[in-house]
Amino acid sequence: MQSRIKPDRQLSVRMGVTIFFLGLLYLVFAAALVVLLKSVVLIVVILGALLFAQYWYSDRIALAALKGHIVTPEEYPQLHAVLDRLCSLADMPKPKVAVADLDVPNAFATGRNADHAVVCVTTGILGLLDEKELEGVLAHELTHVAHRDVAVITIASFLGVVAGLMMRFTLYSQVFGRRNQNTAMVIMAIMVVSTAVYAISFVLIRALSRYRELAADRDGAILTGQPSQLASALVKLSDSAARIPHRDLRSVQAFNAFFISPVGGGRLAGLFSTHPKLERRLDQLARITEQLGRPV
Repeated sequence: MQSRIKPDRQLSVRMGVTIFFLGLLYLVFAAALVVLLKSVVLIVVILGALLFAQYWYSDRIALAALKGHIVTPEEYPQLHAVLDRLCSLADMPKPKVAVADLDVPNAFATGRNADHAVVCVTTGILGLLDEKELEGVLAHELTHVAHRDVAVITIASFLGVVAGLMMRFTLYSQVFGRRNQNTAMVIMAIMVVSTAVYAISFVLIRALSRYRELAADRDGAILTGQPSQLASALVKLSDSAARIPHRDLRSVQAFNAFFISPVGGGRLAGLFSTHPKLERRLDQLARITEQLGRPV
């Protein structure tokens, strides 16, 4: 089924470039681990298994981590009705619908492709937004599915996850392991390589994430024909983030790149932000409102 949401060439190019450079980085990282740990089979099996799990089970992993569960039309009729209407407008298959039992108001899409996608909202966002604002948010998430950037950001995040795990493992090994000069040197080398890989993937993923959010804002607003719905929702989500306890924010901050609105670390800018500034998103939506209002 061909979606009515048009492909974004700039996003496709950015996704391709990101995957290319992360692929090179992945090979360098794997080669460095092989040299340091002297076990080709072990490294290939571990990294291959982790990549397979991250890609194939990304939706289940994300839902489990965020206390989400698939819901039926009988359980959440309004949520399903809005998504049914949007999928009909977009001419695309309806993803599974999930709700995460979290007070943090947010939403995200996950899954390896349009046929295995899940759109998840938190209980916090359901209590915060009205139906029109929720429609704007869900249109934004459907656009992520149509652009196929969900799978790309999942794969792109994989390398950073592995590097982060390696950093923690080597740190614990250094603290609690036996003292041996050769072992200590290997552990230190792994720590340095993992840190470098994590830092590079961190920057690449955030550059892609910022653009994909702008693309989803634009095409989601065009899909509904009401950019003000999404603008109002973004303002509410941004304002509510300041009232959420830091403990709750920290528990979901690792999923910032997937959320429609950033949680925690909102003051970070530039290379370190997963999302464009709210002002930039609102300016884009204002321009779309003007364009849609012009006579054809």
